Amino acid sequence: MIRLSRPGGAKAIAAENMVLRQQLITLSRKHKRSPKLKISERILFGVLSSWINPRRLARVSIILKPATILKFHRALVKRKYSLLFSNKTPKKPGRNGPPDELIKLILEMKTRNPRFGYLRIAMQIKEAFGIELDEGVIRRVLSKHFKTTPEDDGPSWLTFIGHMKDSLWSVDMFRCESIFLKSHWVMLVMDQFTRRIIGFSVHAGDMDGVAVCRMFNKIITGKSLPKYISTDNDPLFRFHRWQANLRIIDIIEIKSVPYTPTSHPFVERLIGTIRREFLDNILFYNENDLQHKLCEFQLYYNSKRGHSSLGRTTPVNQANENRPNVFPINKYRWKKMARGLFDLPIAA
Repeated sequence: MIRLSRPGGAKAIAAENMVLRQQLITLSRKHKRSPKLKISERILFGVLSSWINPRRLARVSIILKPATILKFHRALVKRKYSLLFSNKTPKKPGRNGPPDELIKLILEMKTRNPRFGYLRIAMQIKEAFGIELDEGVIRRVLSKHFKTTPEDDGPSWLTFIGHMKDSLWSVDMFRCESIFLKSHWVMLVMDQFTRRIIGFSVHAGDMDGVAVCRMFNKIITGKSLPKYISTDNDPLFRFHRWQANLRIIDIIEIKSVPYTPTSHPFVERLIGTIRREFLDNILFYNENDLQHKLCEFQLYYNSKRGHSSLGRTTPVNQANENRPNVFPINKYRWKKMARGLFDLPIAA
């Protein structure tokens, strides 16, 4: 112990030997999956690593799976947004909602009069009961408690137009974090008829009208344009430059219904698919790296990934009205797509 407490190389050599020995003991345990470290082992590895030279530490460090690094990165991203956007002040108790009798009255009036809007219901309640209600209260009550029946549901104009070939593209934006926790904006454009991804465009930093127009023009360059595009009510799509750019290229913009994500369903679901199947399983460094990786996912999504809504065919076959290329089940091989994330069978 005296020799180890002195400065010099003997302490580093002894610590390195102890780390390697403890790692062999840990990895030799009989587990179906990776061995689980005990608290005492974590403390031991932490103390011994402070004694080892940093140049040697990389060679003797314990093995980590890629899934561990990805999980740690997602935890850092979650922590970042909780620090940026969480309420720093203590929460105060809010106002009580409307009483149960009033909620029952609103629901019954909407059931008996399906064509009544929020303002009409508020006016009728004031006329009959003398109760002043804001239309926002009516909207919140109906969105939480009122469920439409299948007879009242019908295709929206957005869905109707989208089923006409080459007539409607859907545009939306989402944000993701690099390995250094830097925010990157991604614009996604998809053809609603074929579910085909038209393209991606990435921007690092703050967004303004010029950036939105530049990202959209980068995607549509060299492509035949549709007659309509659908966007949500995000402030990013309310810039004056964005509206002027659409007028120049002669595209009509259709807005989705406010506070109703189901009015913009296809692109919203596609963003969720991109996050679950791709972005949650990779790390990227900068804008160019993310752009290249999204282009690889676009190739896989358009040409290889089947869709139940398209009769289990791919968007490319739907767009070209082609039958999928089939091959014998005893003559195939496996091909990696999207940098090894997916293994798909192809003709041998």
